[in-house]
This record gives sequence, structure tokens and C-alpha cells, in this order.
Amino acid sequence: MWSLVLTLFFFVYLSLAAFFIILENRRPQSTYGWLLAFTFVPVLSVLLYFATGRGWKAFSQERKLVQAALGQDFIRRISRQLEPPEEVEARLAAQQPRAYHPGLLRLVRRNSASAVSGYNQVEILQDTAEFYPRLLADLRRAQHHLHLQYYIWTDDEFTRQIQAILIERARAGVKVRILYDAGTRRAMGEGYIAALRDAGVEALPYLAYNSLRTLHLANYRCHRKITVIDGRVGYLGGMNLDQEQMPGRLWPAWRDTQVRIMGDAVYALQTAFLTAWYNTTQERIAQMPGYFPARAAAPLLPFLPVQVIMSGPDSQWAAIRQLYFYLIVSARQHVYIQSPFFVPDETIAEALKAAALSGVDVRVICTPRGAKYQVPYRAANTYFQEMAEAGVRIYLYRGGYYHAKAISIDGAICTIGSCNMDVRSYSVNYELNAVIYDAGKAQELEADFRRDLANCSEFDLAEYRGRSVWSRFYDSACRLTSPLL
Repeated sequence: MWSLVLTLFFFVYLSLAAFFIILENRRPQSTYGWLLAFTFVPVLSVLLYFATGRGWKAFSQERKLVQAALGQDFIRRISRQLEPPEEVEARLAAQQPRAYHPGLLRLVRRNSASAVSGYNQVEILQDTAEFYPRLLADLRRAQHHLHLQYYIWTDDEFTRQIQAILIERARAGVKVRILYDAGTRRAMGEGYIAALRDAGVEALPYLAYNSLRTLHLANYRCHRKITVIDGRVGYLGGMNLDQEQMPGRLWPAWRDTQVRIMGDAVYALQTAFLTAWYNTTQERIAQMPGYFPARAAAPLLPFLPVQVIMSGPDSQWAAIRQLYFYLIVSARQHVYIQSPFFVPDETIAEALKAAALSGVDVRVICTPRGAKYQVPYRAANTYFQEMAEAGVRIYLYRGGYYHAKAISIDGAICTIGSCNMDVRSYSVNYELNAVIYDAGKAQELEADFRRDLANCSEFDLAEYRGRSVWSRFYDSACRLTSPLL
């Protein structure tokens, strides 16, 4: 009797599991893997699925959290304050034909509802020595509002300077809002957060997973780094607010890249923050005065087109993965890639190999090891082998920790942001990049790339093949965890 009941229960359980897994339309290999796991390790696999594997699209009724349409409404509304995209593109084609790429402009407009903005001042800031002083100075000048969203925000000597400025500005009447990734709450500390809130700063976790109902959110991290000051100055890139990123802490040097923008593209950064704020609080503040300040009648900034592209697990399209793919296959002369991690999915891996095999000079700078855990770096070795066999040149940074996230093609177009060259960034994390259509900025980024090569050693395919079979087996075992890295 009991055996019949258990058999029936197991059949119902497995049928329901198969229904939801198949409904998610995963890659067949992933679907088969989960079905095998549910069959042979039912309890553990269910826990892992809800913690790390649960897909959004099969549970569309739960997408109240992320209102992608809200962001598109913002973009449509603020677009009326900007020069029409068609006019920006026409001017780009006339003034910078090398940077004019209608297919790329159209892709980013359609896969993330991002119109190109024409008038911007863009500064590429390399490392904390350039970024942190500029950030502190801009925060001190805020008069209306400060919006900050960061993946890692610790309580340390440097971030207490930020805390003091935010408290002072809040007490002076500036509206200060902070979103931090839920996973960094312990690093910030309750005392740090309480001091901010006591001064009137609104500081909240994004994607909090503090109950069984929200436990599945633990795998969906907000990896973006955004600062918006008075709707006129914005920052994005790879750097967090963390003393660890200063030279001499955990590493002799920390190599990273951030972008400071003044101009029309700040509207898009504001849109990204306000959408995340709405998802967290259900508070609509976009219509309030001062958050999208009017442009001057005659643009005072240079013509420098920028598109801001956002992606996340709830997005209709894997927008930044599509961006990276399109940039790689569009290159005619060279592709320079910067990323701490290198765990690409099959799409990006094939694009890189195809580009290299076609004669494009493809070069990648990565970090060879981490400070605390080594799994993604060991998994990367297996991808380095594949890339090197196709002619991609891989460089391992030896001057410290390499954390920059950027791609430049043909000295004409570049993208800088928060997205790593890995599966997690493409499909699991919330990411944000700027696409810069300007030969001058692309060549500036490429000059920095070439300088970084002096601190790199090139991946040696023959040396890797000569390593012990156990070392290569360990790398291959680490590769099995690629979807989680």
C-alpha cells in the first residue's frame, strides 16, 4: 500500500517538475540535466532549483517585481526632450562614418528600448585613483538629488567618506536614495545603514531574499554600478564602492574602468535607477520635477553619441549578450576585450572563434586567479584553450587584479559597463553598459588596452597542453559549473 502511494507521489512530483522545466524552454542539455537531477536526487535538486535554477519566464505571473514596460515608458517620455534619434544617427553618419553602424544602433534600440543620445561629455576613468576623487567631488556638489546603486558597498575608511557626504547632503535638503544588492548588506553593516537612514537617506536592498517566497531571488544579483547626480552627471562601469579596490589592500594594484557622463545619456542612467527604485518600493517619482532636467536650447556639450543598454533575467532579450555578439561579428580589423572572468556561452565562444579564424585580430585580457576562490579562473583555462586553437590571443594580467569590463572594435566603437564575459552576466545578473559611438574614445580605450599588455603574459597553448592530466581534469570539472559562475 505505502509503496503504491510513494510511487504515485513520485510520479506526480516528476510530472510537475518536467512540466515547469520544459515550459521554460531552456537549452535541451540544461533541460535533460535538471530532469535527471529531479529524478535521482529529488530533495537536493528541488532546493538547488529554487535557489539557483528557477527561470522567470515560466513564472510570468511573478514578474510584478520587474516592470520592463515602466522603463520603456520612461524612455519614450524623455526621448521627447532629446534630439530625435534619426537626426542623431544622420549626423553620426556624416561626421563619424567609421563609428556609424546602423545595425548596431537598431539592435540596441530594439532589444533594450534605448534611443541613442547625441550630446554628451564622456570621460573614461581608469582605476580608483581617477574615479573616487571625481565621485566624491560630484557628490558634494549635489543640489537636488543623489541616486546610487552598487553591487558591492562595504563599510570601510573610504566609504565612510561617502557616508558623511550623503548624510550632509541629505540634511541640506538633497533627496538621497540608495539601492544596494541584497548580498552586500552584511558588508555594509547595520550601523552604517542606520546612520544613513537616521539622516534621511532612503537606503534599501534590491532583490531582497529574506523569506521562503523570495529565496529564489538569491541567484539573481543586481551587478550594476550607477550614480546619478541632479539628473545631469552620471557614472557607470565596473568599480564598486569598496576599499578593496584600492591598490595595496588585497592586490598590489586594482585595474578597473569607469565612465563619467554629462549630457543626454544621463537620462538613460536615471531611467535605470528609477525603474529599479519602483521595483523595490512601488513608488513613482519620475514625474516629479527635477529628475529629468530640461536641456539647454542650444546644446553646450560636444556631439558624442551614446546608447545605454540594460539587461537582466526578466528581459525579453539577452540584450548585452546580443550586443557583445554583434560587436564581435561586426569587427573587420580587431576586437579588444577586457574582462576579469572568461566563461562565455556557446554563442559568444563561436563568435570569437569565427572572428579569429576569419582573420580579425581578437585579443582578450583576463585575470588569471582570484583572492578567495578559484573555480571561475580554473574553468576559464578550458575556454582559453579553445580560443587559442582558433587564433584568439589571450593575455593574463600579472600587475594586480584586472576588473575592467569593456569591448572595442576597429578603433571606432566601444562599450564599457558592468557586464563580464561570462554566462552569469549574460543571463542571471542585472547589468548595464554604455555603447559609445566615437572613434576618439574607442582609440583612447584601446591605447589603455595596449598599455595593459605590458603587465600581461600571453596564454601558452603548448604549455597548457603539457600540464598534468589531473590539473586539466580539475579545470574541466570547474567548467561544469559555468552556468552558475
